[in-house]
Amino acid sequence: MFLLLVLSSFVFGEVYYAKVVPYAFYNVTSNVTGRVEKVNENLLGKVLYNNIYIKIDNKIDKDEFYAIKQKIIDLNETLSFSKKILLNLKEMCKRKRANYKKIEAMKIKSRIEKDREFYNLVASENNYFATQKEINSLKMQITDSIVKEKRLEKTLNDKRLQANTLMLYSIEVKEGQFVNKGTPLAKLADISKALLTIYVNENDIDNIQNKIVYINEKKTDYKVNRFVKVADNINLSKYKAQIIIKAPKIFSQLVKVELKEE
Repeated sequence: MFLLLVLSSFVFGEVYYAKVVPYAFYNVTSNVTGRVEKVNENLLGKVLYNNIYIKIDNKIDKDEFYAIKQKIIDLNETLSFSKKILLNLKEMCKRKRANYKKIEAMKIKSRIEKDREFYNLVASENNYFATQKEINSLKMQITDSIVKEKRLEKTLNDKRLQANTLMLYSIEVKEGQFVNKGTPLAKLADISKALLTIYVNENDIDNIQNKIVYINEKKTDYKVNRFVKVADNINLSKYKAQIIIKAPKIFSQLVKVELKEE
């Protein structure tokens, strides 16, 4: 009789209990500083479909964003004009250079006349180089402005918190509160799947990921998806195992779990 009980315990394994929890939790912290303008507490416990659940004041950032967008338009327009001027200057220098070569070769022209043509050519070339320098400066300003525009766009997005397919589990701030970078704002949960965590005894470790999982005494197709081979610090002499299951209608239920051999 004693031998039969031992064999039965070995075949059917131990009985464990686990709470059905969301597949994952995500702590949302602030990436910006500002005053919390709006908190939509009506969304608590609901799946977010790109709904804004927290909004941080962004008026100044929005004004700067539209101002920098207009600045980029103006800079590009100025750049376009400068490029046209540069083409004209290039053609002017080309012709002046040709004229200077002709005059330089003429013996009937005085040194003063030749020098005057030379100085005129040099002035045009310097004007060409100055315009080229201006174009390079405009390009750098445009690049810097685009970077600033992207930074402001990110700030605006970070001040308008929204998510898709995740549930709003909790809100950590209130309207009117001032937040800094790193301030906890909310917690989101992935409820597309559920997770069972059990701490198994040593006699259930062998071939654990191939064992049949029974939940509330019903055979399932689930398997142990994650297993930590190092004993847990809190549950001494036990090993953490996790099973991913389909999302239930209601979470936080306590279920009975058994791991059995084929």
